Amino acid sequence: MSMSKQSLLGMTINELQNITNNLGMPKFAAKQIAAWIYNKKIGSINEMTDLSLKQREMLGNEYEIGTNTPVEAMRSIDGTIKYLFHTPEGNFIETVYIPEDDRATLCVSSQVGCKMNCHFCMTGKQGFSANLTANQILNQIYSIPERDKLTNIVFMGMGEPLDNLEEVLKALSILTADYGYNWSAKRITVSTVGLRKGLKQFVEESNCHLAISIHSPFPSQRAELMPAERAFSITNIVELLRNYDFSKQRRLSFEYIVFKGINDSLIYAKELIKLLKNIDCRVNLIRFHAIPNVELEGAELDVMVKFRDYLTAHGLFSTIRSSRGEDIFAACGMLSTAKKGEKNNEKL
Repeated sequence: MSMSKQSLLGMTINELQNITNNLGMPKFAAKQIAAWIYNKKIGSINEMTDLSLKQREMLGNEYEIGTNTPVEAMRSIDGTIKYLFHTPEGNFIETVYIPEDDRATLCVSSQVGCKMNCHFCMTGKQGFSANLTANQILNQIYSIPERDKLTNIVFMGMGEPLDNLEEVLKALSILTADYGYNWSAKRITVSTVGLRKGLKQFVEESNCHLAISIHSPFPSQRAELMPAERAFSITNIVELLRNYDFSKQRRLSFEYIVFKGINDSLIYAKELIKLLKNIDCRVNLIRFHAIPNVELEGAELDVMVKFRDYLTAHGLFSTIRSSRGEDIFAACGMLSTAKKGEKNNEKL
């Protein structure tokens, strides 16, 4: 991908109209360009055959589609595929394709590394390098072989989406716009630790599903697992979310990694029920993927089943998320950390 040309992938219809205006092209040309990129998913400007040769040349002098294919793919025995993408700054990000029965979900990244430094997360151990642009977010969808099989997208990869809110909202806008991918917002979930500055704006400007990483209902323990708790507590997050209606098509869920001997007893289930009382939501229980130099272990399945059944019996609908791709560095950040280490060793 040329560094001197601007990428068209990741541009809104307004941005495309500015380009066509500047180049003296007709007003409808912006919609034509958008259709070629987001609907027909072409690889080069030369393929835009309803633009004249001269128009394509003018456009190609300054712009390109702006795609970037994965540099590596790791396939799991369960069908999960982890893709590794290279960023222009020399970093790596991960994207995970998860096929399951009649669904095919893509887990995308929103940042290179992460500032949140959650104790159990490999991406957090990398520290923060950069925000991804809307182009780099959408490219993860655009440039995988399975792109036309996708039924769902989750922003649960590397990074904290609300810490890169402007570019994430731009990507979501293009994904759901009629000139763009024209996806229903119900097919997209954004997962967050719950940042004060971004949460309210996200809920009010987007209709996509929301998932809050909770992992403990007790603020002091949550702060040990997730330092972001100190800036905006889970009790404040829940109070803010009570102001919005999640009883219709939009879903609110709370993600809860179950750690052995840490947060897996029914004391925690009872506290979750108290905390989330009278709020329309579900709890997703998640198996923990072990990561290097972290002493935490995942809870046994029978413990998780008991926890789930207790929540559901007390009116808090709960599911256990199936564990996928453990044989291919499934935990976010594992593969990119390894790749970055290889690259650093090559320099020595």
